[in-house]
Amino acid sequence: MEYDVVIGLEVHAELKTKTKVFCPCKNEFGGQPNTHCCPVCLGLPGALPTLNKEALKLAIKAGLALGCQINELSVFERKNYFYPDLPKAYQISQMVRPICLGGHLKVGEKEIPINRIHLEEDAGKLIHSSDGSVTMIDYNRGGVPLIELVTEALQEPHLESAEEAVEFLEKLRQVYIFTGVADCEIEKGQMRADVNVSIKPKGSSAFGTKVEMKNIMGFKAVYRAINYEIERQKNILSKGGVIEQETRRWDDNAQESYTMRKKENAQDYRYFPDPDLLAVEVSKTVVDEIRREIPMLPEELKEKYLSLGLSDYEASIIVKDQNLIDFFEKTLKLCSNAKAISNWLLGEISSLSKDDNMIKISPDDMAKIINLMDDGKLNRSVAKTIFTKAWNENVDVEALAKTLGGNLSETELEEMIVSIIEKNPKAVSDYQNGAEPEKLLKWFVGQVMKESRGKANAVKAEEILKEKLK
Repeated sequence: MEYDVVIGLEVHAELKTKTKVFCPCKNEFGGQPNTHCCPVCLGLPGALPTLNKEALKLAIKAGLALGCQINELSVFERKNYFYPDLPKAYQISQMVRPICLGGHLKVGEKEIPINRIHLEEDAGKLIHSSDGSVTMIDYNRGGVPLIELVTEALQEPHLESAEEAVEFLEKLRQVYIFTGVADCEIEKGQMRADVNVSIKPKGSSAFGTKVEMKNIMGFKAVYRAINYEIERQKNILSKGGVIEQETRRWDDNAQESYTMRKKENAQDYRYFPDPDLLAVEVSKTVVDEIRREIPMLPEELKEKYLSLGLSDYEASIIVKDQNLIDFFEKTLKLCSNAKAISNWLLGEISSLSKDDNMIKISPDDMAKIINLMDDGKLNRSVAKTIFTKAWNENVDVEALAKTLGGNLSETELEEMIVSIIEKNPKAVSDYQNGAEPEKLLKWFVGQVMKESRGKANAVKAEEILKEKLK
């Protein structure tokens, strides 16, 4: 039997704030265990939370960038459950009135609907000993501000493959980074995903039983986990079995998942409004102010770069890296040749910066080199020499161009070509008689480059040669 796959994502991202969401403790990765803690994030009796205004602003910004509706009135609730990394035995989260509702993110030709984005606090971190005999708890992460995005799996279109799910996550990460909402460093656990997978007979309108996999770290792991779960469910159904609603943990080292807990129905967390936190009113004025801070997003930038003459491949590579975008945009303000900027950026610059991801030439110097080439004052060979010097040390590009020698003037170039033609009458005769004219033209260009020691403009030389050889 053939099956349709339905995938839902719940994506947690740590917000880029200096302090935690309900207390003044540092929001900082690392540090000695249990040193970024206070009575509020440890849930000690009598400690009262206070909402971090910057965290609220970043949550709104994320929602606006994804086309969400911002709730004018938002409420924080207690999500009650017991686990050692949650000292209060409840998590401050949102259920009934989250910050953001609706929205979408484009994957391929589909716009994947978003159910909500809500603001909540993170839990602490459990650290297990290698032999499994001891578990320690670090509460430094407890209270770090999170936004959780939940896709709308009950509407068409929805995510239907591991490839689409990973593309969704990659694009979501780009949006968060571009807007300054989050750093989303996967290795630091700053972006994590829960994945819901169900399958149903192809074309059926009835959804299958969903299985949830928790806290999967890394996009490659998400890809493997989804494909594993699809095959696991297909195997069960092919043998006449029934898919049980459950939560499973993905073990990326073992390349398999195992049951964490089974549940008949959705777990009852007994949500109720947090009595220690006031409802949040967000005015239209505040929303409009935040909206104005949102930069051009990757999809918009890509369209812009395509309109400037870049290929789809070039535009796609540049918009994936904020460093490349910043360099491209700054250079473009000083040089109108977008294609040349892209060629240098994806060629020499990417090659030299691949180890440390640092671009060691300024946009100003890069623009000067390209402009000198476009004006016919530098050929590619000399330009590369100047580029290398500018990359490694502080130089005056224009002065260096004069010292190393730019292209010959048009008059000098024409005189040189006339001399070469006069010295090679047989080659001229062969060219005029149609004996491999393209090959002979390239030979003449080679003679010009040799005679000029690489200082001639090869394109201009070819133009003059075609005219003179007539």
